[in-house]
Amino acid sequence: MNEINNSTVLILNVDDNDGARYVKSRILQNAGFQVAEAANGTDALLMASKLVPALVLLDVKLPDINGIEVCRQIKADVTTCSVLVLQTSAALTGRDDKIRGLEGGADNYLAAPIEADELIANVNALLRLQRTQMALRNSEERFRQLTDNIEDVFWMFDLEGGALLYVSKAYDQMWGRSTAQLQQSPDDWLAAIHAEDRAAVGAHWQAVRRGEHYDQEYRLLLAGGAERWVRDRAFPVRDAADIPYRIARITSDITHRKQMERLLHAADENKNDFLATLAHELRNPLSPIRNAVALMNATGVEQEEVHHKARDVIMRQVGHLSRLVDDLLDVARISEGKLMLRMQDVELHTVLEPALETVRPLIEARGHVLHLEVPTQPIWLHGDPVRLAQAVGNLLHNAAKFTNRGGEIRLRVSMPVPEKVRIAISDNGIGITDYNLPRIFNMFAQGASAHDRAHDGLGIGLSLVSTLAGMHGGSVMADSPGIDQGSTFVIELPVLAQAPAPAAPSPSPETPAARRVLLVDDNVDSAEVMGELLKFMGHTIYLAHDADGALAMAREHRPDVIILDIGLPNVDGHAVARMLRADPLFVHTRLVAHTGFGSDRDRENTAASGFDYHLVKPASFDELAQVLKVG
Repeated sequence: MNEINNSTVLILNVDDNDGARYVKSRILQNAGFQVAEAANGTDALLMASKLVPALVLLDVKLPDINGIEVCRQIKADVTTCSVLVLQTSAALTGRDDKIRGLEGGADNYLAAPIEADELIANVNALLRLQRTQMALRNSEERFRQLTDNIEDVFWMFDLEGGALLYVSKAYDQMWGRSTAQLQQSPDDWLAAIHAEDRAAVGAHWQAVRRGEHYDQEYRLLLAGGAERWVRDRAFPVRDAADIPYRIARITSDITHRKQMERLLHAADENKNDFLATLAHELRNPLSPIRNAVALMNATGVEQEEVHHKARDVIMRQVGHLSRLVDDLLDVARISEGKLMLRMQDVELHTVLEPALETVRPLIEARGHVLHLEVPTQPIWLHGDPVRLAQAVGNLLHNAAKFTNRGGEIRLRVSMPVPEKVRIAISDNGIGITDYNLPRIFNMFAQGASAHDRAHDGLGIGLSLVSTLAGMHGGSVMADSPGIDQGSTFVIELPVLAQAPAPAAPSPSPETPAARRVLLVDDNVDSAEVMGELLKFMGHTIYLAHDADGALAMAREHRPDVIILDIGLPNVDGHAVARMLRADPLFVHTRLVAHTGFGSDRDRENTAASGFDYHLVKPASFDELAQVLKVG
């Protein structure tokens, strides 16, 4: 609803800051308004009297006359008293400042910085209000036709007696009460206000009847107990002699805005909790890794058992770190809609075995008893075996983590109907509260911790399980009788109607051959340790730690393979790869990116730079062996 063409509306933009004035003028002009400008209060008063604009966009801090006084004079002049004033300020943004501006006659008060859409929305709102006031003075019927076709509730009250003169049709829908009842009892609208808000709203409403401005947000309690948030504004309507004689009121449904505010607040709390948890989780493995290394340094090589235990600690903790990083990458891929599945026909046992293998050390370390009820006959699915194993493994990992030592965990596979398989993982652990149960699959959601464990994990494992199950056409659900009564998680997945045909036998693996390998990494420790590992694998190793060294070593030794870190100083790995590919000597040299960045976009970038392979740090022994194979 816009009865006035913006191109016919003149707005006077008053601001002594050239840059801010220019930006606001461009925003208004882009919205179709005509704009005049003034840089001080004196010019603003002269131009307002001469041009009589529809609205003055007025900054409070001006070099000669402050904006509040300019506003007062505009409203006091019979020529300009009907001109709308939208006060703005970047410095005076407190509650008292806004009240002072509004009491000085401003029609609204905005605190900078002001977004373009917010400015235009406020200008349009004030212009609509002005048109409503004019329509009220000119014709009650025209006003009624206007207000009956908008979602906001428009009210009109007699100032002296407070009698209800008019309410728009939106009242019935917004308040959930009838207009007829309101006409019989003008205070009936108060009865729908939430009991906790009613007294304050009633007090403010009485103040409006004494001529004060009114702008409130409160809750309505509808039939059935539903709540609705509204913003209620009221102001005196003045006659031609500038004497108030009525109260105009506008009520808007802001429930959606309040919901968004709650979601944003919850997201901010989730973000803070997540970052704190992430910092905690990343630090946790570092202590045992450092202690294990210190133990190995402090003991002689002949103490094999001590060294073996220390190495096991390091491997477990590095695995934990890798799991955290993998979860974070999966979250990023889900957020970008780039989580891809490598679908194939897969037998359920090949999914369960790696999942059990992953979690078995934790189960044994915590002294749990694991019961397996898995049919011996094959059950075939169509899915990504790695991702399915990840989903089952996450549930097993949670069951082990949130069950106190010496607990029981049960994995049971059944087929409630021929076309579905059900994987149920139960424990006798800490359970889930009624509050947490509905939100347990939300991103970053975390419940309580087992009595003997610090609160750990990033709170994203169950969300990943839910996403992966859905991507396979299945579902996941959780159930718990309550605290300390255990919990059960169930994944249901569709099964293949018949077993697939046997696959052709795989060719025998190639025998690894020794290669000349140039390893480039600015982290000297990382390069030297990986170099020793590659030497152990039988390869000849050359080391470089920056772009110049890499190019010089490559030209001197002509390596078969160059393993190149991306984050090199001064010149990054992408540039080095492009320089190597531009040299005829290295057109066929195998280039392997070795980097901490592993997103799909990162892989696309390395491929575009000329790399043949992309390894994410820390690369495993098997991954290194694969990229160094002859072929």
